[in-house]
Amino acid sequence: MAVTNVLHPAAERARLKDGIHIELSPRRVRTYFGGKLVADSDRVLLVYETKRPPAYWFPTADVRMAYLRRENPSDASTDAIRWSLVVNDRVAEKAARAYSKPAGDKSALEDHLTFYWNEMDAWFEEDEEVFVHPRDPYTRVDTVHSSRHVRVEVHGVVVAETRRPILLFETGLPTRYYIPKQDVRMDLLVPTSSVTRCPYKGVARYWSGPVGDGMIQDIVWSYPAPIPECPKIENLLSFYNERVDLYVDGVLQDHPTTPFS
Repeated sequence: MAVTNVLHPAAERARLKDGIHIELSPRRVRTYFGGKLVADSDRVLLVYETKRPPAYWFPTADVRMAYLRRENPSDASTDAIRWSLVVNDRVAEKAARAYSKPAGDKSALEDHLTFYWNEMDAWFEEDEEVFVHPRDPYTRVDTVHSSRHVRVEVHGVVVAETRRPILLFETGLPTRYYIPKQDVRMDLLVPTSSVTRCPYKGVARYWSGPVGDGMIQDIVWSYPAPIPECPKIENLLSFYNERVDLYVDGVLQDHPTTPFS
């Protein structure tokens, strides 16, 4: 099974901003490795750093430091401290980091450390598992019923047509049109093993679509069991606007430029 974590546009924005932004999160955050609770805190910092996705920084008092092995720096000039995680026979090299002497805009990070998200087995905000990166409080996802006429074509072949789509509006992304399976030519689609995870919607499954004698890989996706905040899109299908011809009320939509183009 192919598993891909797609960086959300909120994280892309954080990569582009200069400097650092730090705020106290109101959420209890936990992370696990090797079947053990490694960190558990209701006073984590949500941190945006240039060229990094947003990250949770834990007070070291809320981290089970017995599972961390401090690494000797390879470069004496660096201000970074790194730890490897060791739980029984499992080891994640340099899975955690901190600043040795944070100052200025980074001063709030004193006595805090962060874990590289993908090195951990699981992350939870309160009691809900979260994927890819922390949920950005400045990102919003809205789903609304619509009666607009939506038609999807792939190289001139109509693969979906509906007058009952669910429109999903997500900060930083083009409008996504979710279509009931009854209004999709499922006989033209081929399920793939691809899986992606989104912190705002859940786990997505994919299909490839027809083009001549071949297929376009992973052009449509669905959330079989979306997170509770997005129940309306359950088991509906959405095509990449970037890669198909999408008509709304008879008007061909522009192909947006996004990280998925």
